[in-house]
Amino acid sequence: MKRLMLPALLAALASGPALADESLERENLARIQHELRLIQAQVRDAAGAADTTGRVRFRYDWLTRDLDLMAAAIDEHLDAPRQPRAVAPLRGDYRQ
Repeated sequence: MKRLMLPALLAALASGPALADESLERENLARIQHELRLIQAQVRDAAGAADTTGRVRFRYDWLTRDLDLMAAAIDEHLDAPRQPRAVAPLRGDYRQ
């Protein structure tokens, strides 16, 4: 019985840091996502207060689009399934 438990224990210990790293990455991305939302609000406020009569104007619409793209990419990664996708089994025998 002990011989069967050792490989399972080793596998669990080996996968521990990988799960911790994945959790840390998800936490960091969620924090970045929160900061992006705060920045988006600041950009909206700045765009509303911007001088539109000047010869050179800042393109808040471009900045907003880029921030939206970054937020969408982070959302896509955070919403992705954590488990690998199922793969159809191979037939294996190719001779007739």
